[in-house]
Amino acid sequence: MVAEDKHQLSTHPLPDSKLCTTLNNRSIFQDVAGDITVVVDGESFLLHKFPLVTRSGKIRKMVADAKDSKVSKLELHNLPGGSQAFELAAKFCYGMNFEITAGNVAYLRCAAEYLEMTEDYQQENLIVRTEAYLDEVVVQSIEKSVEVLSACESLPISMVEEVGIPSRCVNAIAANACREQLASGFSHVSCHEDDSAELKEAAGYIEWWVEDLSVLRIDFYQQVISAMAKAGVDTCSIIASLMHYAQEWLKGIGKLQIWNPARLRPHCGTQEHDQKVIIEALVDLLPTEKSKSSPIPLSFLFGLLRMAIIVDANISCRVELERQVGCRLEMVSLDDLLIPSVHKGDSLFDVDTVCRILANFLQRMEDEETTEDQSGYESQGFGSPTHGSLLKVGRLIDAYLAEIAPDPYLSLQKFTAIIEALPDYARVIDDGLYRALDIYLKAHPMISEDERNKLCKYIDCQKLSNEACNHAAQNDRLPVQMTVRVLYFEQLRLKNSMSGSSGDALFSQKISSGIPSAAMSPRDTYASLRRENRELKLEISRLRMRLNDLEKEQTCMKQDMLGKSGNGKTFLTSLSKGIGKIGIFSTPMGNKRQKSGRKGKTARSRRHSVS
Repeated sequence: MVAEDKHQLSTHPLPDSKLCTTLNNRSIFQDVAGDITVVVDGESFLLHKFPLVTRSGKIRKMVADAKDSKVSKLELHNLPGGSQAFELAAKFCYGMNFEITAGNVAYLRCAAEYLEMTEDYQQENLIVRTEAYLDEVVVQSIEKSVEVLSACESLPISMVEEVGIPSRCVNAIAANACREQLASGFSHVSCHEDDSAELKEAAGYIEWWVEDLSVLRIDFYQQVISAMAKAGVDTCSIIASLMHYAQEWLKGIGKLQIWNPARLRPHCGTQEHDQKVIIEALVDLLPTEKSKSSPIPLSFLFGLLRMAIIVDANISCRVELERQVGCRLEMVSLDDLLIPSVHKGDSLFDVDTVCRILANFLQRMEDEETTEDQSGYESQGFGSPTHGSLLKVGRLIDAYLAEIAPDPYLSLQKFTAIIEALPDYARVIDDGLYRALDIYLKAHPMISEDERNKLCKYIDCQKLSNEACNHAAQNDRLPVQMTVRVLYFEQLRLKNSMSGSSGDALFSQKISSGIPSAAMSPRDTYASLRRENRELKLEISRLRMRLNDLEKEQTCMKQDMLGKSGNGKTFLTSLSKGIGKIGIFSTPMGNKRQKSGRKGKTARSRRHSVS
């Protein structure tokens, strides 16, 4: 208050003067007749030449340049702040009491610049007084700097930039925020995606200035956040501010239009254009971290992405959002990926955007593999974080395919595009993919037989579980070739399990095919070896899972046998059926053994029945 009291403007006004205001004409002094009328924005002020020309260089020049030496009327065009700013400037010329505040200092400073109220005409003129207030009061406080910036929004941007008000306020806000952060020790807080409580705590701590910044227009807000980032303000604080600003300025966007069944693009009016500018600016301000440990909440990123699609934001904006989401795709939920389409006649969901997000994730996986290969560290085995992320995304994409499959407007081309985008080694089993294909075939019964065959080629029958194989064998929606393949591999699997084989011919073939050709280039050879290594590890993982299934089946069979041991006939009947199944896939030598074994069993059975 001491600093502000110094800026209570008062000189010595003329004696017995009283301020008088009328509707269409303003007279500063009631007792002394005015000799000049100044018109500002259609509003007239009856004033005196002497106090005006004493402090205003512009009015002095206008009076001197007038053809009539007894000019009685002047008109000021485009005066910053309009009639209200001129009234305060006129009061200053007359020495009347009024206070400079954060709410009027920007108007006064620009009006003083326009009226040329410099030290060349009078000591302690209005420019000096307003500059002193800006330096001594405004830049010392975040609240006052924000208030001055907000006032600049209604002034010509060229004028406020010429006098340097926005830059001083922006730098002052960033410096004060950084200073308070250091003073409180807040810079040591670490914030990660998994630690959402810390982000909430951070947002709660800085809530007082986050709310203040949200009143700024987007261009000034963008300058402030950029300055804060350069000054070293904590990233979590900046993100909390971005989220609060988006909530304040993007309220209600697309609430009805996002899920509109007609999916018509809304009318491009002024509000939508403003929202488009805001979204593009907010995306430009997002931290550009490429790791999955980015502190930006995924819900916020998906909210911005949906809004960017609705308002048709520029390509760079959407690409950046898709990249940031794609880098953390393993943390995304299914509901996040269900982005509605806004194009008329298109599918219900925006499949193209999800394809691009998936491509960004796979690019991140490739970059990580390249980095690990260059460092000589091999961590691509099963159970590694990288492969674990890939398997999570595989399950997520399969669930997404199953969710969008019932869409009657979803073309086969778009459906298969997502399937092809995900590599085979991202799935240990294909049950999820089979379920999605079955739903698509059920929802699109009119597709041709060739299209059905093309679609079913994406399923690896060896990667289907027993339940999925049983379902596929009885599924009349599948083409005949697919059913035959399922039955063949199921019989091959049963043969290997009964004969105790630890692998199959296809697996051995893949192992033997791992030798690179001599005609291949070193780069191709290296890529081929990496791909083969990945496939072999996937085969080993599937065999382990199959071994676990067999152990479980063996345990169940033992329990059944022990439970039925009291009934010899039932036991022998089930045992003979099992031996009969084994004989189907045995070699000729195996058949002889089975026959001789069967005779022994029959003889013993007969002796048992005689006794």
